[in-house]
Amino acid sequence: MNLNFRVWENPWRLMLVVNAAVMVGVLLYKFALQPYVPYLHLLVDYHFGFSKRALIGAIVSLFTAKVPVWLVYALGGTVWLMTAALFVRLFRRTFGFVHKQLPLFVLMVGSPFFLKNFLYTLGHFDIYGCAAAICLLLAPARSVAFVLCAALASMVLILIHHVHFLMYVPTIIVIVVLRYYLVQGVTTQNAIAGTVAVLAIGFLFVATQFWGTLTVPAAEFVAHAQSRVADATSEDMLRHVHAFAYIWYQPLSQEVRDTWERMPSNLLGVPVFTLLICLHAPLWWYFEDSIRLLASDRDRRVVVAAIILVSAAYLVMFAMIFDYSRWISNWAVCLFLILHAVKMLPSSKNAPVISANDPTTLAFGWIVTLIPRVGIVRPF
Repeated sequence: MNLNFRVWENPWRLMLVVNAAVMVGVLLYKFALQPYVPYLHLLVDYHFGFSKRALIGAIVSLFTAKVPVWLVYALGGTVWLMTAALFVRLFRRTFGFVHKQLPLFVLMVGSPFFLKNFLYTLGHFDIYGCAAAICLLLAPARSVAFVLCAALASMVLILIHHVHFLMYVPTIIVIVVLRYYLVQGVTTQNAIAGTVAVLAIGFLFVATQFWGTLTVPAAEFVAHAQSRVADATSEDMLRHVHAFAYIWYQPLSQEVRDTWERMPSNLLGVPVFTLLICLHAPLWWYFEDSIRLLASDRDRRVVVAAIILVSAAYLVMFAMIFDYSRWISNWAVCLFLILHAVKMLPSSKNAPVISANDPTTLAFGWIVTLIPRVGIVRPF
């Protein structure tokens, strides 16, 4: 009874309870939808040789020849739970679970950009990049092995989905620079390791993007994918496997054309995205203070350049692929993670915590809490 009373007494604790309820609602809603594209990703493997977006499906094929639809939810749900647990551990290490940090925790973990949207996009591969970045924030960064592990993680992400090259690999590079190079300094050995790692990542992306397109006839590819469908009587699922097979044949030029054809309608969502970003204003102010109070001018300049680099990568992605709600959500998540990396750098003094009693901050917290997700293409 005392715990319940304290939850109701503290609005930020109550927001956490409401966020949990909203997440359950998003998950139940997700269960009511057919996961056509995420399911097809589990059907595609390396049966016809090297191809993009096929690593997860290839791993699944090692364990089962037939893929049930429920595996999308089981696999996606497991990765989501692991990512949520890792983030909680990261937040505890960086900020600690103390009363004064509750507003920051709510604005992050309850953000419609973050865990709630990952539930809505369950089965998509964005969350793998987030999980890899969190692991690198938790791992020790005392030797060049950290750089090599980051490179390996980036290459695995590209094999999972080549869009990670713009979506999470820049953030991983930023984490390596902030956690390793700024702290340990640049030596001949680690400079060579970093250069080789970047070149390897770049080469793999080019190979995946331009040589990972299937060359076998589409009908042969569709037949193979349909042969892996566990419920062969599901005409709807078989039909959608055929409908979305073009993803593995479509060249980059066609993706760009499709994106710009949809640009007028997609730009209508920009005011909504801007509003959602503004609702996190207390978090951004805290981020700004954390950068301003870094002990070194060099560190401040590097952090600002890092944020520009990550944002520029997303601008490139906005011009090439039209899943705008996913991209803006992952951009915000990348900033959340970079904030953790910034807090690991030496500071002249601690940034002022977000006020738990400020009426405007409370209003922002409640609005952010009640928004269930951002979406995949258009807002909501």
